[in-house]
Amino acid sequence: MTVLNIGWIGCGRHATQMLMPQLGRNNINIAAVCDVNEKAAASAAWQYGAEAVYTDFRDLIAHKGIDAIGMAVGPDLHETASLVALEHGLPVFLEKPPAKDRPGAERIALASEKAGKPVLLGFMKRYSTGNRIAGNMLASGDFGDVLGISGSYMTAPTYFEGEADYTGFYLHHCVHYMDLIPWLAGADLADLAVRKREPKPGHLLFHLNFECQNGVIGTIVMGTVQSRGTPMEHIQIMGDHIRLEVDNIINVACYRNPPFKADDPAACLLEKADTLSWEPNFTAAANEDHKGYSALMADVAAAFRGEKTNAPDIVDGVRAMANLERMIALL
Repeated sequence: MTVLNIGWIGCGRHATQMLMPQLGRNNINIAAVCDVNEKAAASAAWQYGAEAVYTDFRDLIAHKGIDAIGMAVGPDLHETASLVALEHGLPVFLEKPPAKDRPGAERIALASEKAGKPVLLGFMKRYSTGNRIAGNMLASGDFGDVLGISGSYMTAPTYFEGEADYTGFYLHHCVHYMDLIPWLAGADLADLAVRKREPKPGHLLFHLNFECQNGVIGTIVMGTVQSRGTPMEHIQIMGDHIRLEVDNIINVACYRNPPFKADDPAACLLEKADTLSWEPNFTAAANEDHKGYSALMADVAAAFRGEKTNAPDIVDGVRAMANLERMIALL
């Protein structure tokens, strides 16, 4: 398999601990790194064997021999740097959000189309093990029509630094479900309604009720009133006499329509009726990434090579940003 040389922008903890470790596993060599904090960039270069260190993203993009650009920085720089990379004819991977607003994402989409180069996005929730299993079951056709979806995705008020501005929470947290829920439902969000509680500044809880374009209904619960040290996610997908539940992105159960067994002396478990469940085996000596970054970057690498993949792209990013802005307008 051809080794790709990537130039990476943004060498913070998320990039160096979550994203960059997945690149080598997918035959992507980190050739150059960039960060306004030169010490952070130098540390990342040492960890991943990059040959060059930059503090200006334009210099990195101009680095000789680069095949693609990856970045995990702020939404403003995501837009600016990706536009420059596309002008140089380079495909791009962006951590979410793609930009600070929908028009910014649309500008990237237009530039991607003009350059004929993909822009892939870090919507790894699609790749989290439990969500991916659920998505594959829905796509198989055995589940039948999705009737409703409910999801809870909480966090703590850690996006604020002494100021209750929810922008970071919306852009870095809520945007995930603006992508994930339409992906599971098989259609974009249509009608939206919101109810909220805010016991004090920075502490927000809201319920987003929705109907998708294909008739799927549901509720998303999000907020900043839970500890990040506890499980924060639960998804239930409802069908006709069947439902899927994904707990904390890793525990999956499929409930069907089993017979009552208490009065049946010959009762047994029926493959077509009884509950199927799966839990990860954390005792196995395996390098598994249940959050989804490894599987995401495998699809990103394939897309960089011109192969057809299911990696979320800038079109998905435009949709997610549009949904996010509609939701924010109701809060």
